[in-house]
This record gives sequence, C-alpha cells and structure tokens, in this order.
Amino acid sequence: MKAILSRATLASLLLGASMLASAADIPRTPAPKGAEVFIVSPKDGATVDKTFTVEFGIKGMDLEPIDKQVPGAGHHHLLVDQKALPDPSQPIPATDTVIHFGKAQTKTELTLAPGKHTLQLVAGDNVHRQFEPTVASKVITVTVK
Repeated sequence: MKAILSRATLASLLLGASMLASAADIPRTPAPKGAEVFIVSPKDGATVDKTFTVEFGIKGMDLEPIDKQVPGAGHHHLLVDQKALPDPSQPIPATDTVIHFGKAQTKTELTLAPGKHTLQLVAGDNVHRQFEPTVASKVITVTVK
C-alpha cells in the first residue's frame, strides 16, 4: 500500500511540475499599444484614514470581466506593499497583498495598518497573466493615520 501511495504522490508532483513548466511556455497576451493603468486616488504621498477608497484608471485598453474573454481586454490587480511585480511568466497570484478585480471593478475599499504603504496596479488578461509588455502603474506611497 505504501508503494502505491508513494507512486501516486510522485505522479501528482510530476504532473504539477509539468503544468507549471507548460504555463511558463504559454506566450503572454500582447498589450494593446499605448495601454496604461493608473491609480486615480489617493494621490501619491497622500495621508489617508485606516479605511480608504482606491480608485483605478485604465487607458488604451478595454476593461472587461474575466469571464467575457475579450481579446486585448484586461482587468486590474492591486499590489499592496510589494517589492516587485509578480513573475510575468506565471499567472498573477491572489493573496492578501495582490488583490484581483476580475469583475472589472474600478475601485475598492482598503483597510491598512497605520504607517507608510505602497500601492501599484498591474493589468491582467482573462487568465490573470500580465500582458506583454507588462502594463503597470507607477508605485505610489500613502501614509495611513
């Protein structure tokens, strides 16, 4: 029984590794020429309350929910306190600090601890991958009271 379980575990690990390897081989969706994402508010350097609204902007690209699968369209991902963009060869991860907006939302309410925080947007295609080239906003800093 142990041998069967070990073989099944090994097979699962190998399948998972091959799926990751093949995800890296899938070409990224070309970004529409001139596409931009940006944070409308708050402004860079703003002081905000513990709970505040972040408004997203997009230009040169259609904003669509992921279930529409419109070629060249994208949706927002908000990165909070990230040191770098996610690995572009992989889907953008969904975590507490990498927030997906796959329903084509254009704003969110965010609650952060007091102190300095960074915010950045990155556009993703209908399978949460960065466009080629990556379409990302500049990083802004806010201070939470």
